[in-house]
Amino acid sequence: MAFALRKRGPSKFQQAVDGSMTLVEHIRELRDRLFRASLAVVAGLIVGFVLAQPAFDLLKEPYCDLPGATNALGECQQFLQLSPADGFILKLKLALWIGLIVAAPVWLYQLWAFIAPGLHRHERKWAYVFVSIAFPLFVGGAVLAYLVVDKGLAFLMESGVTGLSTQLEVTRYISFVTNMILLFGVAFEFPLILLMLNFTGVATARRLLSWWRAVIFICFAFAAVATPDPGPFGMTLLALSLSLLYFIAVGVAFLNDKRRGRGRDVYAGVADDEASPLEVDREPVEAAAPVDVVKPIGSPEPIAKPVPIERRYDDMT
Repeated sequence: MAFALRKRGPSKFQQAVDGSMTLVEHIRELRDRLFRASLAVVAGLIVGFVLAQPAFDLLKEPYCDLPGATNALGECQQFLQLSPADGFILKLKLALWIGLIVAAPVWLYQLWAFIAPGLHRHERKWAYVFVSIAFPLFVGGAVLAYLVVDKGLAFLMESGVTGLSTQLEVTRYISFVTNMILLFGVAFEFPLILLMLNFTGVATARRLLSWWRAVIFICFAFAAVATPDPGPFGMTLLALSLSLLYFIAVGVAFLNDKRRGRGRDVYAGVADDEASPLEVDREPVEAAAPVDVVKPIGSPEPIAKPVPIERRYDDMT
């Protein structure tokens, strides 16, 4: 017994690529993808609510590692809580951060699936490359920020007038650590901007290298202004890391220019006063076809005067 196979139509991705999807269908697709991303974030929020306490213990370790931060029993000194709801609100914030990280593959895929049809094939390829580089850079910046907090917190506590016996407020301390992690992670995406300028042909590697004085100054100025850590350790380490990433990005740009053949001097070895070779065309030039004589345009006919209003009639009168 033969069964007739139903022919499947084009997918939503193909419809969006070829432009056959209407505006209403685009809005419906956006609604569906936002709904799926929201479900993933809610599921990640539930997971984050379970992992909030281990995450808090991990963020608390830099403070507990300080000399004098433990009591006689070896227990870490408790944080100061100013409001009864601070602990629960802080747990919700940590759960939201963890939920966004856990659900990142889902909501990032939904975002990419909505944007990708509007890109060309080579643009999608480079987008995959940049995303695969952006994630390790962000993780590297976050790990470096955690180490900076671990080392720089001792300097901040010892340099103050209150000493290490100061009991820190819990929400401000967690905000300080999370802001450091977020800032370092975002700042480490700086090389991607330079690579994007080079890969798209906006700036060559030589031009990028010629900006090294201004870039180093901007790195130190940005680190001094944006870093939550007022101590010199965190600011200096962030500025040096950004400068190192800048030179690494310039090196990758040089390799890309060499691969594409950019920057080659076409007239290398030619003297400045040497004329360029010209190809002499010895074929005779044929006579052009004769041009017809332009006939004069006749004068236009006079326009009839308009009929008075009382003499105008239509099919109703």
